[in-house]
Amino acid sequence: MIDWERVSALRAEIGEPDFTEVVDLFLAEAEEVVERLRRGRPDPSLEAELHFLKGSALNLGLRDLADLCSAPVRGKPHDTKGLLQIYAASRCALEEGLRRCGDSAA
Repeated sequence: MIDWERVSALRAEIGEPDFTEVVDLFLAEAEEVVERLRRGRPDPSLEAELHFLKGSALNLGLRDLADLCSAPVRGKPHDTKGLLQIYAASRCALEEGLRRCGDSAA
């Protein structure tokens, strides 16, 4: 679900303070997109929002989420329910994994 090597590489590339900011920004912006998807309102910007989620998810190593975001681009139908489930699981796994990393570093 999460490419922890990518997470570690990003953290090393940009440093801990910026990494934390990137994660927080991603989660805040992703939550806005996910909330619009939860409401089920058709939105002409859906493709752009899924592209944003895909790129940001890849940057943070969230492989499964990125893959599901790119399904409509590959000609597969958009799976809102699956996307919401993968987002929730990915967010939980990322937050838990980062907490464990922080605890072991202390």
